[in-house]
Amino acid sequence: MGFFDRFKKKHNDEASVEEEHFYLNGMKKSRTSFATKLKNLATGFKGVDEDFLEELLVILLEADVGIEVSEEIIDEVRQQAESKQIDNMHDLVDCLVEVMSEMYNSVPDIPMKFNKEGTTVILMVGVNGSGKTTTTAKLANAYKNRGKKVGVVAADTFRAGAINQLQEWADRLDIPCIKGKEHADPSSVIVDGCRYAKEHDLDVLLVDTAGRLQNKVNLMNELAKMHKVIDKEIPGQPTGCWLVIDGTTGQNGIMQAKEFMDCTDVNGLILTKIDGSAKGGIVLAIRKNLGLPVKYVGLGEKVDDLRRFNIETYLYGLFDGVLDEQE
Repeated sequence: MGFFDRFKKKHNDEASVEEEHFYLNGMKKSRTSFATKLKNLATGFKGVDEDFLEELLVILLEADVGIEVSEEIIDEVRQQAESKQIDNMHDLVDCLVEVMSEMYNSVPDIPMKFNKEGTTVILMVGVNGSGKTTTTAKLANAYKNRGKKVGVVAADTFRAGAINQLQEWADRLDIPCIKGKEHADPSSVIVDGCRYAKEHDLDVLLVDTAGRLQNKVNLMNELAKMHKVIDKEIPGQPTGCWLVIDGTTGQNGIMQAKEFMDCTDVNGLILTKIDGSAKGGIVLAIRKNLGLPVKYVGLGEKVDDLRRFNIETYLYGLFDGVLDEQE
């Protein structure tokens, strides 16, 4: 049984169908580009030879999978095509998606562990323009909908308007927003947020941090200070330090991730603006090059368009309809 048959058999309940709908709509741009190129490649298909694999490599690169990861995928497809004697495009596409799925899952994902003795704190980091503040609000909404008592901290005190932006979101979501004055010490605001969380028994505290300081040393020092003050107020926290990456930036997003990983202990990623990108392959590049799990993906502009990441549903959203072209 191939990937698509197993997926349909496994994801046949109402909740799964709804999730598929979000992924299909949110990944339309990537899927359309991918399907068109694979359809063109299928024209005149004569077998999985080196010319075919070279053209497939180009398609993967254009989807922003990255050169090293793309070459690894091609090598695996070549081996499987030979061992399984694949001689048609339908089986080749199914083989390709299987390889991509197995590659992502080759790095074990560590589930989120909530603080059983108090508030779970998650630091949201990322460059300005990645959608970090909006994503913080969307994540707060997601946790609230799961029955969590949530608050947000406006610790991005350097960017004009960031504090008001998060406060407006908090008002819409009817959750507390702990904030200070513009250009205030971010760590002092975080201390206030942690104390508020303890006094009001919050389950989750999301901290929106500054996206840019003067240089890497300043960023490193500021983030280290944030970790220290949080751990002092709520021992063992933060649980999460999640990097928000704009999905439309492609390989540049990986460079951003490496910069932040040099500065702090990033342990998860949120990929935003996937609905506006034709570079859906970036997920594999991120996973393989950074070894970090994608926790959530942004599949639209609405507050509930932030979805927990699932590699099977993601690949389904990327490949759905591709095989239909080959029937």
